[in-house]
Amino acid sequence: MAEIRQGYLDDYSQNSTGVGIGTSSPVDAKFEIVGGTTSQELNVTGIATFGSVSGFIEKHTNYTENVDISNGDSGTLSGEIVVGAGLTMIVGTAATASQGSVDSLKVFNMFQPPSGTTNQRPPGKPGALFYNFDFKTVEFFDGNSWNQVDNTTRRGRCVFFGGFISPGDRTDQIDYINAFTLGNAINFGTLGATTRMSFGGQSGNAIRGFCAGFWPSNKDLIEYVTIASSGNGIEFGNLTAGRQQGGVTSSSTRSVFAGGAGQLNTMEYVEIMTTGNALDFGDLSVARRALAGCGSPTRGIYSGGGDGNTIGAHDDYITIASKGDATKFRDCGFFCRNTKMASNSVRGVYALGLTVHPESKSQQILESITIATLGNVTYFGDMVAPTNDAAFIGAGNRGILAGGWSPDAPAITNTIQYVNITTAGNATDFGDYTRPTSQLAGTSDCHGGLGGF
Repeated sequence: MAEIRQGYLDDYSQNSTGVGIGTSSPVDAKFEIVGGTTSQELNVTGIATFGSVSGFIEKHTNYTENVDISNGDSGTLSGEIVVGAGLTMIVGTAATASQGSVDSLKVFNMFQPPSGTTNQRPPGKPGALFYNFDFKTVEFFDGNSWNQVDNTTRRGRCVFFGGFISPGDRTDQIDYINAFTLGNAINFGTLGATTRMSFGGQSGNAIRGFCAGFWPSNKDLIEYVTIASSGNGIEFGNLTAGRQQGGVTSSSTRSVFAGGAGQLNTMEYVEIMTTGNALDFGDLSVARRALAGCGSPTRGIYSGGGDGNTIGAHDDYITIASKGDATKFRDCGFFCRNTKMASNSVRGVYALGLTVHPESKSQQILESITIATLGNVTYFGDMVAPTNDAAFIGAGNRGILAGGWSPDAPAITNTIQYVNITTAGNATDFGDYTRPTSQLAGTSDCHGGLGGF
């Protein structure tokens, strides 16, 4: 039985003791309600705080003061919490996940996404983040594949090394272009040794570019440059044996060199941000030189190769983060010697080379393959003109083909041409190289082994 009764319009004032609704003995509270109530049934003027709320709270709650949600019974937040401009909301350690969405969140101390090895990646959902222990980088899932998040600003710079400029004459010159614009190449510096026929492919990461396997005398030198700044080649270390005309593929951390003159099946690698000699990686499926290299952040591809009428008509793949022998996944046909490849993180594009039949002329055909699935190649388009022994490198979603010579009317060219790797189509004129040059090598700061940027 209620101790106090009030009329509908009566005034009521209660001092020092508690008031209960639904209970005659309120405990530790000035005002205790037992049973459900809604905001329409309760109107509080002045300043009021709630230390504990059981059950559902209003769907849209607008706070005008700092709020600390760190204690009390669990509620179900079925909608939004709106925090006024300039205010803060501190969520205690017992906060339950999946009780709404947060449009803007400042994390103090440290934010750590899910983490593990490549084989421990969770099923990907678009926008998901994952820290990969193998690659030591954060990855995101774009709906199709995991791509590396790289905090290096990529300028789209392509660097080209050495080459053959006339019969019997080679150059030590290093040149560069900006792949995201059109224009002519500019001098970058010089190599420490004159070279041609060095390793072709994606050789380096967003910071360093490599030139390896110098000619003549099949030297075992490895040199590097800092891509963002002009300068001369710097000694990095040595290959396990002297050779040239091999293929190379790289991730953001590792470059893997394969094959070379002497019909070698050797594969060896370096850690890009260190200096030192190359280490054994494994073996190609068949020994050859004049092969191409490209890849994604996880997978490297080597294509073609040969020597005269002897061919290595295989396409192989490797997992860059782990050592082991290459695996053959297809025959690459007759037009495979001096084939070149460029890629973004998803697709590789072939610029077909010389046929192994001496009576046949070179192709000017471009083909493509999806790196993750390694299925059949598809027709992509045509080069501006039949071109052999050019440098072909990926830079973002562009493939840049620089220099080379025409096997139909042998002459060294200074043409630079490009394709859009994401879409099929013919090559388009980009500009001019600093001089007619063939058998040059190159790399970029945003090739397919570094992610999808």
